[in-house]
Amino acid sequence: MIHQNWHERETVKKLKCVHTDAKKYIVNNKLTAGQVYDLKNETEEFYFIVDNSGKVGGYYKEYFEEVN
Repeated sequence: MIHQNWHERETVKKLKCVHTDAKKYIVNNKLTAGQVYDLKNETEEFYFIVDNSGKVGGYYKEYFEEVN
């Protein structure tokens, strides 16, 4: 039940959105290219970040690169 306390969890790392050119889903209203987001959790295929709506959302890893 990790999803119930994502906002209180510490940030794992920072990710920069490199593009919002989705083939199947609309992501440009939740992500902004060039903006840095807080990573809260990750799976094999998805990053779970705090997006532009202020909520945690899961997005494909292809939209992001790590910020050092």
